[in-house]
Amino acid sequence: MARTDGDSWDLASSVGATATMVAAQRALGHREKLIDDPYAEPLVRAVGVDLFTRMLDGDVDFTVVDPAFTPRRAAEGMAVRTRFFDEVFLDGAAAGVRQAVILAAGLDARGYRLPWPDGTVVYEVDQPEVVEFKQRTLQGIGAKPTATHRTVSVDLREDWPKALTDSGFDPTQPTSWSAEGLLIYLPPQAQDALFDTITALSAPGSRLATEHVPDLTAFTDERSQHLRDRLKQLGSDIEMADLVYQGKRNNPVDYLRERGWEVTALPNREAYAANGFEFPDDEMSKIMGDLSYVRAVFTG
Repeated sequence: MARTDGDSWDLASSVGATATMVAAQRALGHREKLIDDPYAEPLVRAVGVDLFTRMLDGDVDFTVVDPAFTPRRAAEGMAVRTRFFDEVFLDGAAAGVRQAVILAAGLDARGYRLPWPDGTVVYEVDQPEVVEFKQRTLQGIGAKPTATHRTVSVDLREDWPKALTDSGFDPTQPTSWSAEGLLIYLPPQAQDALFDTITALSAPGSRLATEHVPDLTAFTDERSQHLRDRLKQLGSDIEMADLVYQGKRNNPVDYLRERGWEVTALPNREAYAANGFEFPDDEMSKIMGDLSYVRAVFTG
């Protein structure tokens, strides 16, 4: 079903299901010892989406999607992404940043697995149902935060800055922000509004990590449709073409630079090479071949 203003979801449907899919890939990355995320698998299993549970059980034949696609390839791709965002947070912490905000946190467990310095406060922002589910699941397995951990139960289409500051966030202090796997699910004007708000809430020295996908038609073209048809054979009901907002949008690199951020962009293929991986020769990976990982430091 196509997106609408004010639509909602849980972790088994719509945009929420993509967060669970990403967590399933993180679980594979943890198994391959490419990243350290022991919480991804129990979170995915608690959501209970059959396809992702079978993926973790080894009961999914990835070659149905593409003969070159394997669990190891899925793990490597998510390791590249996860390591990038981890590094931005840890670099900020090393520079003395003691506030971190994870926007659209989904099943992200960085508040529980990263070695945050003493005095760090990690804020997770997401819809109330998502926040409640993750908190309940992690508490049920005895997980303990590695920083002062504060959840902010609010939809990003609502007044999330007020909810964030009401939770103790201090905009006069530098902050490390992540908008991971988020921009493609925002209308173009909402992407600009997000960056404007982050900028307004950021003191000099703040960090930001996100991605840039220059051509979103890759999610709707004939090649993507063929992949969706193959994924359906495995039991997937995720329709990326319905979830992604099309339309001309600003390049986040240029947009942020114009607002006082020093920005660098790392192309996906270079990110693979930097992590010692060969960029995969499968159709699913090629769709994201033009993606860049974006990091920025606010200079004011």
